[in-house]
Amino acid sequence: MTNSLKDKELIEIAEKSLSKYKLCDHCLGRLFAKISKGVTNKERGNQLRKHLKQYETVEVDNCWLCSGLIGEIQHFADLISESLEEYEFETFLIGTKIDDDILDKEQELLDFTGSEYAESIKTELKRGIGKILEEKLGKEVNFEKPIIMAVIDTSFDVVNLQIKSLFIYGRYNKYRRDIPQTRWFCRICRGKGCRKCDYTGKMYETSVEELVAKKTLEKTGGSDESFHGCGREDIDALMLGNGRPFVLEIKDPKVRNLNLSQLERKINIHGKGKIKVTNLRFSDRDEIARIKAADFRKTYRVVLIGEKVINKEKLKKVAQALQDKTISQFTPSRVARRRANMIREKKIHNCNIELIDGTMATLTIEAESGTYIKELISGDDGRTRPSISEMIGVPCKVAELDVIEIKGE
Repeated sequence: MTNSLKDKELIEIAEKSLSKYKLCDHCLGRLFAKISKGVTNKERGNQLRKHLKQYETVEVDNCWLCSGLIGEIQHFADLISESLEEYEFETFLIGTKIDDDILDKEQELLDFTGSEYAESIKTELKRGIGKILEEKLGKEVNFEKPIIMAVIDTSFDVVNLQIKSLFIYGRYNKYRRDIPQTRWFCRICRGKGCRKCDYTGKMYETSVEELVAKKTLEKTGGSDESFHGCGREDIDALMLGNGRPFVLEIKDPKVRNLNLSQLERKINIHGKGKIKVTNLRFSDRDEIARIKAADFRKTYRVVLIGEKVINKEKLKKVAQALQDKTISQFTPSRVARRRANMIREKKIHNCNIELIDGTMATLTIEAESGTYIKELISGDDGRTRPSISEMIGVPCKVAELDVIEIKGE
């Protein structure tokens, strides 16, 4: 109370409140929470009540507004503390869910008194619980980016945890041609399991995602995961060279302090002969957006087969003509059901011949991100122009395709 005018105003509001409602010191003091720092709501209420003299103390259990709720702060803190025991975290934030009847009463009181200095009972509860837990757990309340948000339903003593995902960046190599990047659910049962998929719910036995995530989920105790790749290779293509960047997102992790070198070894032992991961490090959600938007050049090794013997000189001229050549690719027929029909202009930066042997040739092609290499070879019935098949006058198709380098990372 800083001056007589404000003192008089506060006394009038307090007296008006107590003349109609039986309020505990917490709920009375909360009407003036924004006026002074370093004083609790209970202390404010007690000072005002003493000044008014004719109003006796009201215990929290008999309070018209909170009905004893404000006295359960320690109980709520204990419930939240117990729910957090399995989790590693450094920062947290408290949320509360309060019975509508109490919130309606609070609004009724504010409308009646017209106090402009009040804070919500939710704020007092969250602050009180947070202070207890900071001291008990040695953790810090963080309002911007908490690792865990603990929301207590005060009517039912239920704690719901909202846990920040754990993000791990890495690069993967893929050494088998029958492994997709991510899980492909069965088209018939959509993951439920049926005779068609041998009751696995999947179209393929495993995936890069599953091989990377299995050991990570075991280590973190996470509830689920999402795999975010920097593009993807075809199922029948190998991913060689420096590997493809990815971010693995672990949802609701219990353990966050991982030895990533050790995790890398475990993943590689588990995926031996199928995949390999390198360069694991902790990441964040922003990096997912970065690698998704990245326009990295890619270098491919392509083994193509022609319907008849390939003229060496003609193929050499075609390879030279493709240097820095822009091609037009209408959405390939093989992906038309899951890609928008549109024409994409893509640049071929380099095309080099490694081998020509009869009807077979091996090329290395460096191309802009998003180039459909199989269609660059075949032409896809004119959907890609120009194509190597068109330029050499011999229909060709890809026998093997490997990604051997992803540049720009």
